[in-house]
Amino acid sequence: MNHSNPAFPKRTYEALIFDCDGTLTDSMPLHFVAWSRALSRYGVHFPEERFYALGGMPSKQIVSLLAAEHGVEVDAHTAAQEKESLFTDLLQHLAPIHEVIEVAKHFRGQIPMAVASGGYRHIIHQQLEQIGIIDWFQTIVTAEDTTRHKPDPDVFLLAAERMGVRPEACLVYEDSSLGIQAADAAGMDHIDIRTFYQPKKYVE
Repeated sequence: MNHSNPAFPKRTYEALIFDCDGTLTDSMPLHFVAWSRALSRYGVHFPEERFYALGGMPSKQIVSLLAAEHGVEVDAHTAAQEKESLFTDLLQHLAPIHEVIEVAKHFRGQIPMAVASGGYRHIIHQQLEQIGIIDWFQTIVTAEDTTRHKPDPDVFLLAAERMGVRPEACLVYEDSSLGIQAADAAGMDHIDIRTFYQPKKYVE
């Protein structure tokens, strides 16, 4: 194993599960720009610190939460679609997170791997296609696949079930507190990539 890479597992696991946004792809700064542009139309302020704290929560839930806090009426479905469309416009700026990609590349074909994300399927697929790794994974679990989302463990448990691996034999890669809570609730070990990687700010 490559001990110089802090993302490499410290012991043997039967399967690896990766979050996508901010874990496989350095997408969070692009998401923040898209959120800022979308919500400004509704007079809703979304501080960057709060944005990162809600990492892993589906977009419609974020819209509903922020609209309620600001006391404004916003159609959550429409606003979430607007935000995702603005994010798609920025995809050409998307970069992989190399430390994590190196792990996935190393274990590809050796053990089952999954992506488990609170994002929407078409957005996750576009990102994985953009960085050329969509065919590396046995399954991709997204917001549409579960009724409960991070910090609930459902997305990780479903990924393990689809791979036919016991939850406690899985290692999760995450970049958000909600995601790490979900991994813990699933009984899985995790690596918090924030301990060695900081998102690169998007500058126009």
